[in-house]
Amino acid sequence: MEGIAIGVLMTAAVTGVLLWGRGAMSFGVVSADNFGLFVTLVLAIVGILTVALSSQVVERDEINPGEYYALTLFAIGGMILMATATDLLVIFIALEILSLAVYILTGIRRESKGGAEAAFKYFVLGGFSSAFFLYGIAFTYGITGSTRLDEIVVVMSGIGAGNQVLSYIAMGLLLVGFAFKVSAVPFHMWTPDAYEGAPAVVTAFMSAGVKAAAFAAFVRVFMSAFGGLQPQWEPVIWMLSAASMMLGAVAGVVQRSVRRMLAYSSIAHAGYLMMAMAAGNEAGKGAILFYLLTYALTSVGAFGVTALVATRDNANDDLSDYAGLGTRQPLLAFLMTIFLLSLGGFPPTAGFIGKWYLFSSAVGAGDYALAIIGVLTSVVSVFFYLRIVVMMYMSDQPSTAPVTAPSPASIFALAVPTAAIFYLGLLPARVLELALESIATIL
Repeated sequence: MEGIAIGVLMTAAVTGVLLWGRGAMSFGVVSADNFGLFVTLVLAIVGILTVALSSQVVERDEINPGEYYALTLFAIGGMILMATATDLLVIFIALEILSLAVYILTGIRRESKGGAEAAFKYFVLGGFSSAFFLYGIAFTYGITGSTRLDEIVVVMSGIGAGNQVLSYIAMGLLLVGFAFKVSAVPFHMWTPDAYEGAPAVVTAFMSAGVKAAAFAAFVRVFMSAFGGLQPQWEPVIWMLSAASMMLGAVAGVVQRSVRRMLAYSSIAHAGYLMMAMAAGNEAGKGAILFYLLTYALTSVGAFGVTALVATRDNANDDLSDYAGLGTRQPLLAFLMTIFLLSLGGFPPTAGFIGKWYLFSSAVGAGDYALAIIGVLTSVVSVFFYLRIVVMMYMSDQPSTAPVTAPSPASIFALAVPTAAIFYLGLLPARVLELALESIATIL
C-alpha cells in the first residue's frame, strides 16, 4: 500500500515540476501558478516522507494500512487543492476535505482513549472554525458579489465607506478560520491535545502539511484578494504573531511531554510566519515560502523521531524517556539533535537562515518591536530544545524504556530532511529566489 501512495505522491510532484511557469488553470477556480506549485511540491515531499515513516509504524501499531494511506492521500489532495484554489468556496471545500481526513487520522487507533479524545476536541473546535470561515465567505460575497479572488481584489480595492464595516467583519471571520488551522493564538487550543493524542507519525503529517496548506491559502486570500486592505488587517496579524510567539515559547518551557513541547513550538513558528505577513515587504514575501519549506522538513523529522522512540504499548513521550537515547539509539539521538537545533535557529541549519530572513523582513518594514519579540522568544525556545538534547546525552539516569529500531525506510525518511536542513542552511540562495518568484505570481 505504501508503494502505491508514494507513486501517487511522486506523480503529483512530477506534474508540479512539468507545470512550472505555465500558469495553467482548471475550471477557472484552480490555478497552477508557481505559488501553488511551490507549496504542492512541499506537500508532496511531506507526504512521501510521512508514508516512508508510516510503513514501519503502521505495522507496529496494527493500524489498518488501507484506511490509513487512503486518508493520508485524501488529506494531501485537500491540501494541494487548498494551496491552488482561487475561489473562496473551493478553498472551503478543500479545507473540509483535509480536515475530515485529519480528524479521522488523529483517532485512527481506536483503542487509544487519548487519541479518541484528541480527535473529538479537534473535530468540535474545527467545526466552529469552519463555521466562522463560511460566514466570512458569505459576508465577502455580500459585499463583492463574487467568491473568486481575482474579482474580490478589484472590488475591495475600491470599496466605499458604506461597506467598510462589512469588509472588516468578513476579514475578521476569515481570519478566525485561518488562524485556527495555522495554530495561532488565541485559536490554538486544539493543538497540544491533538498533537499529543494522535499517533506520532500523524502528528508529523499534521504539523507540516496542514500548516503549509493553511498558510498558503492564508497568504493567497489576505495578501492578494484583501491586499488593498492591508493597513486594516496588518495590526491584527501583528498582534496574533506576537501573542503566538510569546505563548508558544513560554508554555513550551514548562512541558514534560515532548510532543506537547513541540506542539507549543509549532504555535510559536506560526507566529514567526505571521511576522513576515505583517511586514508585507519583498523580503517577507519570499521568507514565508522559504520558511514553510524549512519548517515542514524539520517538523516531519522531529516528530518522526518521536514516532520511533515510541512502541506499540508505550508512547515514551515523557522527557525522561529520552534519557540516554544517545547510547540506546545513537542514530535517532543524532538526527533528533539536528532537528531541534534547526527549530532553535542554530547555524548552519535551515532554521537559522529561515529565521534570519523572517526577522530581517520585520526590521526592513520598521517592525522593530515584533522583531525583538521574535528574537527573544526564539532564545527562550532554545532552552526546551536543548533540554531534550541534554537528556539524550548527559542524563545520569538513562531510561530503560524500549525504543523502536528504525527500518531502512524510516532512516531514509529522516535522512532526507537532515540533508535538506544543511543544504538550505549553507546554500539557500536558489531556493529563496524560487520562493520570491513563486509568490510574485499571486501579488
